[in-house]
Amino acid sequence: MIERHVYQIVQDALDRQAAVALIGPRQVGKTTLALEIAEARPSLYLDLESRDDRDKLADPALFLKQYEDRLVILDEIHRTPELFQTLRGLIDAGRRKGHRTGRFLILGSASIELLRQSGESLAGRIEYVDMGPFNVLEVANKGKTLDKLWIRGGFPDSFLARNDVDSLKFRKNFIRTYLERDVPQFGPRIPAETLERLWTMLAHGQGTLLNASRLASGLSVSAPTVTSYIDLLVDLLLVRRLRPLHANIGKRLVKSPKIYVRDSGLVHALLGIEDYNELAGHPVVGPSWEGFVIENLLAAVPSRTTASFYRTAAGAEVDLVLEFPGRAEIWAIEIKRGLAARPARGFYNAREDIQPARSFVVYAGEERYPVTEGVEAIGITDMVREVSRVG
Repeated sequence: MIERHVYQIVQDALDRQAAVALIGPRQVGKTTLALEIAEARPSLYLDLESRDDRDKLADPALFLKQYEDRLVILDEIHRTPELFQTLRGLIDAGRRKGHRTGRFLILGSASIELLRQSGESLAGRIEYVDMGPFNVLEVANKGKTLDKLWIRGGFPDSFLARNDVDSLKFRKNFIRTYLERDVPQFGPRIPAETLERLWTMLAHGQGTLLNASRLASGLSVSAPTVTSYIDLLVDLLLVRRLRPLHANIGKRLVKSPKIYVRDSGLVHALLGIEDYNELAGHPVVGPSWEGFVIENLLAAVPSRTTASFYRTAAGAEVDLVLEFPGRAEIWAIEIKRGLAARPARGFYNAREDIQPARSFVVYAGEERYPVTEGVEAIGITDMVREVSRVG
């Protein structure tokens, strides 16, 4: 069992709030974590994908009222969104009896749907916790293990598979399940073949600026349709839309977001890349590493941190800009796949524009050393630890 750092975050949230929503894509380990938490306190687990458990909630107020002294875990809450209004009444009634915290742990696989439903009814009664795939701090962090996490991605069944063949098979099945079963639950009916082609096109263009018109032309649909499909993949926590930094510096700034398939293992599965040998010679190797680093860093930053990238028409560029909550400073992070941490001239031009408090070049090595004055070379694991200590 690999210890998840989010375990203690959820425990702390349950100790101060009545309801906690644990949000992450399918197969990321939410249910396993919830059942582990259930072992530490009196609990009731309900899987809302099970008809039997849904039938128990035919009269949810009557049923759940019997368990106000326990933690009730509601898995796949999107199946019964009407429950949120009931939960509000139960939480308020429980508070009057002294049951103020640790009432409900809600598991969901789609951010926007869950936020919208709970936001309507549970304002002031719920805390949100994001749960992603395994990250570099949760697995051994040197040599082949780090490469294994990058190649296979962080979904537990993929990372822990017996071999690369089994790992790739899991990811391909994962993609097929999302396309055929999960996507239709959350959005309009989208042909699975069309969405798979779009997802694959995004993998080919990992880390590039979004050009909806070009994607639309390749799919024979309209640009607004492509944008709506990408919105759905973002809401399902499968794709990240990284916004450009908006800075009033008198420069012509790039306005389009950059698009990343969030899990590196899914990037490789969509492109049919099985192992390190195949990846090393593929054009996506650099962008894949960049996305891998960004996801690991954003999994570790304090909540409410703003992430963006910086690029001007003149070629000044930084891969990742972090603005931390409550701190009047930003960090500039350049990402290089290689053992030489040599940023291009555009990185130094960008530093002059945005004046970051700290600047780093994350590279494939482990040694930490100064590149130039104010710029430090650093490995991914040390960089993740660095951002996790902010706050």
